[in-house]
Amino acid sequence: MSKPLILVTNDDGITAPGIRNLVEFMNEIGEVIVVAPNSPQSGKGHAITINQTLTFEEIKLDGPQKDYSLSGTPVDCVKFALDKILPRRPDLVVSGINHGANSSINVIYSGTMSAAVEAGVEGLQAIGFSLLDFSWDADFLQAKEYIQNIVRKVLLNPLPPGMVLNVNIPKLLKEEIKGVKVCKQAHAKWEENFDERINPHGKKYYWLTGYFNNMDKSEDADETALSDGYISVVPVKFDLTAYEYIPKLEQILEI
Repeated sequence: MSKPLILVTNDDGITAPGIRNLVEFMNEIGEVIVVAPNSPQSGKGHAITINQTLTFEEIKLDGPQKDYSLSGTPVDCVKFALDKILPRRPDLVVSGINHGANSSINVIYSGTMSAAVEAGVEGLQAIGFSLLDFSWDADFLQAKEYIQNIVRKVLLNPLPPGMVLNVNIPKLLKEEIKGVKVCKQAHAKWEENFDERINPHGKKYYWLTGYFNNMDKSEDADETALSDGYISVVPVKFDLTAYEYIPKLEQILEI
């Protein structure tokens, strides 16, 4: 049998250690093509480029895969790969490994997860991987076997159309990781403020600051699993409809 075709992308940029490790892991499973931003795109969410042109180039990095850098967002990368680069529809799209968590509310801000969600919009199998370590020299090898195992199982057991996986990995040694838990997205949010400062020219400027407020201590929440030493796996859909409220809204609007 031919190897599965795997598209790899991310939001930290094509040379980030996270994606280079993910490419290495995926090379042991399938035929890999990388299409990733040529510069960091963290926090871009589901942004696309519409008022600027895009450029791309093939670059030579270690490994048998083909690597292409694109002057766009993570979602641009998925769209562009499908239209201009891939020889056929990929069997799987993997995004990451992100430097830092994309659990809970972070999923809506994340370029890493937005790339995976865009693949889901296109009817493709997709997984976003994130490690709870922002360090550039984070040790991604500790989770290699878990990542490869999840990928292989998804390839053998396809997800329902429109569903993708959000996988977050605690910053632990391999032997300290307790296992994998399927979870819900924790109810949490960022409590934010803008720190006001003055530049040397006397003009005000602002830094976004704040802290993460986890209001969900339930056992089945991703934040709980991560704090307990488990890898969290949350099934995610791009359909944001609040179905449970439709009957009530129809009554209110007298429809």
